[in-house]
Amino acid sequence: MADASARPADAAAQADATGSAAGHGLVDRLANHVPAWSLAVIAMLIWHVGSAISVGLFAAVGSAGTAWLRLSIGALILIALYRPNVRGMDRSQLGAAVVMGVITGLMTLTFLATVERLPFGTTVAIGFMGPLALGVLGTRRVRDLAWPVFAILGVLALTEPWNGDLDLLGLGFGVANAATWALYIVMSQRVGGKFTGVEGLAIMLPVAAVVAGIAGVPAAIGHITWEVLGTAVLVAILVVVLSFALDMLALRRLSTSTFGTISALQPGVGAIIGAVALGQAPGPLSALGTVLVVIAGVGVTRADAARHAAALPAEPVPPAILT
Repeated sequence: MADASARPADAAAQADATGSAAGHGLVDRLANHVPAWSLAVIAMLIWHVGSAISVGLFAAVGSAGTAWLRLSIGALILIALYRPNVRGMDRSQLGAAVVMGVITGLMTLTFLATVERLPFGTTVAIGFMGPLALGVLGTRRVRDLAWPVFAILGVLALTEPWNGDLDLLGLGFGVANAATWALYIVMSQRVGGKFTGVEGLAIMLPVAAVVAGIAGVPAAIGHITWEVLGTAVLVAILVVVLSFALDMLALRRLSTSTFGTISALQPGVGAIIGAVALGQAPGPLSALGTVLVVIAGVGVTRADAARHAAALPAEPVPPAILT
């Protein structure tokens, strides 16, 4: 989900440019011997596992402190690995990276703030409403409007607002996360071509860390132990480095439609990881809600891909719903 530490939304457009940096050498050769779809699934699992591990940091540094550590360490790792050439970029490239970095910082803050207050699977499902909403914008087919209805019913089943115990602040953070995820996708499509994926991410993440640090530094200062730091490093490696690299390798061999469909499974994966890693087993109604959101995501992705294929049969356009 959702931050650039929550995986790049414009990955499909940047896969070829990034592939040589993200998956060369031994890793690239090994990846070519496994099905491409499995790389995308593994990347998704790694991202969710890393995000679930992040929850263990909340008691010490809070969700804001966790966001700051996760982004800061991820930025340092990518800078060390890829050494972006900042001096070789013009103002438009740097400006695009800064804008994307600000959005990324807000995405990470709102995502983890929601996880702090709502079940993990519910958080992922609510955040997924952002890219799902983008997928139905501009549709002219009445039947496509069924997908957002499915999604809304799914979120209602997950949150059960009629019980009166819904954390409204958590819901607010979740809606904000959905909005920032959608904004990230829109901006990625507009400025993504200004820099290659890994180099852009290596510039975006320090900006995101600064944004997260506004709330995260006061929460974390005085509470960072070696155990906290070690956990944060592990999370950064999982969420930023491994998940991103595997996505890039998968996108070099998968159609964007297939990748989008796999990405639509995120709410289901989030529910499973929440149950296994955090003990947040969903009840029957929550499970039904997750299924409805997944069905909506797959439906929107397929409808969007078919719509673009009909408009541009010779050059399919990446679906709106990506990770």
